[in-house]
Amino acid sequence: MTSADDHAHCAPDDRQTVQPHKDALLRRLRRVEGQVRGVAGMVEGDRYCIDILTQISAIRSALDAVALQLLEDHTRGCVRHALQSGDGERAIEELLHVVGRFSR
Repeated sequence: MTSADDHAHCAPDDRQTVQPHKDALLRRLRRVEGQVRGVAGMVEGDRYCIDILTQISAIRSALDAVALQLLEDHTRGCVRHALQSGDGERAIEELLHVVGRFSR
């Protein structure tokens, strides 16, 4: 587990926030939450498997969109700040590590 000190390059200041698209991300995540509840209802209701799988695919796509927005925000904010402040190598390693999680 990492500490707050490990992410000092991502600390907000007067010019930026850590989550500049927070409201949009929360709306998307609430929509995903509703979709997941809907899939649970479909399973409970013994709906056709292909219909359930289609909804799961839509949920995965929605989560991927959230992840991509977070990745973009992180790169444009935290990573840029780290590069400018001389802490770029650590931020790049962290970024590559997290991007690797999505290729599995």
